[in-house]
Amino acid sequence: MAKYKVEIPGIDTNSLKVIKNSDMVKLFKKYQKGDKLAKEEIINGNLKLVLSIINKYNNGKHDMNDLFQIGCVGLIKAVDNFSLEYNVQFSTYAVPLILGEVKRFIRDSSVVRISRSIRDNAYNILKFRDEYVYKNGVEPSNKQICAHLKISEYELASSLESLVSPMSIYDPIYNDGGDPIYLIDQIADKNNDGADDAINLNNAISKISDREAGVLYSRYIYGKTQMEIANDLGVSQAQVSRIEKNAIKNLKRLMK
Repeated sequence: MAKYKVEIPGIDTNSLKVIKNSDMVKLFKKYQKGDKLAKEEIINGNLKLVLSIINKYNNGKHDMNDLFQIGCVGLIKAVDNFSLEYNVQFSTYAVPLILGEVKRFIRDSSVVRISRSIRDNAYNILKFRDEYVYKNGVEPSNKQICAHLKISEYELASSLESLVSPMSIYDPIYNDGGDPIYLIDQIADKNNDGADDAINLNNAISKISDREAGVLYSRYIYGKTQMEIANDLGVSQAQVSRIEKNAIKNLKRLMK
């Protein structure tokens, strides 16, 4: 089975070569002395890195050719700005730039309108994270990001969630090979038709707390685990579990 299932027109993704780190260093030394062919070889030798990043978006909702081209823009930026003095592998340096370009493209082309403040926060978070990785070789913690940007951890989580492509409440959230389970199946009245369910659900969500709504969106719309949400909010998994259970309980009560 092919490792990468992303299909890019005109490219045999399974035959793309990968350059060893030792060879990468030699090529960068050549490129930084003005060898343009070395730059082309570096780019071609890291196309699988781009594919591995965009593969997570291979869900039928995005044009993978567009994402591949956008990812290559991030790769080229990484090649142009990388320095051997950073003392990190090129892939470590390049991943945040490639991912940042892809996420910005998805965000900017999204049909869902995001408020300017949230969009600006998301941009500043990615910018600070990229700069921090360049200087330190590791990603900053949520607390470090919040302290630098002077935002709360809830604002951090909400801003990052705005970068994720939204799902319909009728998209499956679980499937073990049998009938899929949808969010609407868990909280809706089966006697109502789909349109009424959606209206009632939207009304109910608008009446619960922002924290409860945020956890539900993260869990059932963006598909995050409780542990991932806990890390985003800086709380324990047990707290996220309680918030989720209480939110669903409140939705059921409000939708009766």
